[in-house]
Amino acid sequence: MIEKVLTAEAPAPIGPYNQAIRAGDFLFCSGQIPLDVATGELVPGDIVAQTHQVMKNVRAVLAAGQATFANVVKTTIFLVDMNDFAAVNGAYGTYFTEVAPARSTVAVAALPRGSRVEIEVVAHL
Repeated sequence: MIEKVLTAEAPAPIGPYNQAIRAGDFLFCSGQIPLDVATGELVPGDIVAQTHQVMKNVRAVLAAGQATFANVVKTTIFLVDMNDFAAVNGAYGTYFTEVAPARSTVAVAALPRGSRVEIEVVAHL
């Protein structure tokens, strides 16, 4: 059975997709960018501030799907500038304290709304 997961605690999808889909024991979370839930705008600040906002948004989607960062088994990070890699690692790493998930980091030409970082996750429930 496949079911959609939506929460008002994370930014609403800006396209024809859901925040997450639960399929069996897995939760597939769409990529999150650093949108402030209250304003719908990108958070101000550097790549560290943007990464923390992305992870807050991911946390909200995980919670709506009855998961936490401890359930995450795979992440994909999309970066507009690979020079941000170390700073993103520093912020991202604070959310995984026990077992860090498998991960890919990909350089892209651009991201929605001018974001510098987007992160998607897969969690096992």
